[in-house]
Amino acid sequence: MNFIVVRDFGLKSYHSVLDDMQRFTHVRTQGTADEIWYVQHPAVYTRGLSCHDLPWGEGRDLELVDSDRGGQITYHGPGQLIAYLLLDLRRCGLGVRRLVTQIEQVIVQLLANHELSGDVRPGAPGVYIDGEKIAALGLRIRNGCTYHGLSLNVDMDLSPFGFIDPCGYQGLAVTQLKSHGISVPLSIIQDELTDLFVSSLGYGSTIAGPSMKKD
Repeated sequence: MNFIVVRDFGLKSYHSVLDDMQRFTHVRTQGTADEIWYVQHPAVYTRGLSCHDLPWGEGRDLELVDSDRGGQITYHGPGQLIAYLLLDLRRCGLGVRRLVTQIEQVIVQLLANHELSGDVRPGAPGVYIDGEKIAALGLRIRNGCTYHGLSLNVDMDLSPFGFIDPCGYQGLAVTQLKSHGISVPLSIIQDELTDLFVSSLGYGSTIAGPSMKKD
């Protein structure tokens, strides 16, 4: 099986997509194709399994969800592109650390394609531009298969990041493509990411899968 199914969910609640990912991963078999789910979420903070941090100030007015991914607290909102990677690691021939590295390199290459220099930090998964975080990662592995994935700040309201320690780092600044002069439709960034993932992970082609019901 040398293809990957790509679905576009548009704007959909975090709770709903989390339930869908868990269900998909629970029932998938060795014959189930890998998938990438693209989505944007309404404004929400999410926390990883080991995180107990709370937003402060105006952030306390936003929804806070305890997720089952790795990582600490982060913010999701419209204008941020999220790619959930539902992959069979055995099929990809990857371990978790190698997958994280490849995800980071895909983002670095995407930035380079727009003449931006991204870098990574040992022990702090994600991608940064001049010390400011532009992409966050968080994964969960169940029975050798992944879900959750990455979030890339494209053109969004960054102010809610100011009421948390992003990814657990006090004072960590965040940025987005728009702040670096990249005004490209989110759909184009999504297509570019798909091409890079297909190449990086060794798939021969993609199949456009129907979206599940949007909120």
